[in-house]
Amino acid sequence: MNSGRILIIIPAWNESGSIADVVTEVRGELPDVDILVVDDGSTDATSVRAAAAGARVVRLPYNLGVGGAMRLGYRYARDHGYDVAVQLDADGQHDPRFVPELVAALADVDLVIGARFAGVGDYTVRGPRRYAMVLLAAALSRIARTRLTDTTSGFRAANRRVIEMFARAYPVEYLGDTVETVVHVAKTGLRIVQVPVAMRARMAGVPSQSVGKAALYLARAAVVLGLALIRRYEAPPDPAAPVGAGPAVPAAGTAEVPAATARSVAG
Repeated sequence: MNSGRILIIIPAWNESGSIADVVTEVRGELPDVDILVVDDGSTDATSVRAAAAGARVVRLPYNLGVGGAMRLGYRYARDHGYDVAVQLDADGQHDPRFVPELVAALADVDLVIGARFAGVGDYTVRGPRRYAMVLLAAALSRIARTRLTDTTSGFRAANRRVIEMFARAYPVEYLGDTVETVVHVAKTGLRIVQVPVAMRARMAGVPSQSVGKAALYLARAAVVLGLALIRRYEAPPDPAAPVGAGPAVPAAGTAEVPAATARSVAG
């Protein structure tokens, strides 16, 4: 795997039971990448255990959600000159052995989604929630003009143009980090593709969604999709163009993000 400087961004909220194992596995499988854990206001030992396992850690003063954590991660990637940013979940479901495949696919596109339902592995979602995900994937496939089967996957790789775009404007609302980001990339003329990956059971914790909430999930997704379709997005910036200074995040170690910076990320 040789596509320039690669940053693995791991948003984490109260994942002390799994984060050390996730970081250790990534370091073992991908020794040439850098790892940034964005602690999204955890109240447990997530930051301590991530740092002890060898990750660079930035800690938000309060919980912003995945969108806010990822926006900070993309700003870090932009400000430190990374060529590729890969989002990896903190619960151990994403297998880092698939990262080279996602990065390789960036040779022809701008955003790569690791898809759970594309013929690799035995990960399944049943019942109403599965039907909701199928309907959402069908709608987003039409918008992106490519077949997408898993538009809510958080296992993604982005090139420098997308890093620049997401560092400036990354949705922080519910499902914005998955649904709206696909619309954002597609509507600005950038290219998206999915790569089949195998998902695993969580190392710790419980899933954030239950089958019983499938109807509410679909309704919220429809609202997010509708708003994304009418929202106007800026054209993707030139990666070589100068940008304003991002949050003051060190190149190594652990850092507390000031409340003022957190508010700018949330906005």
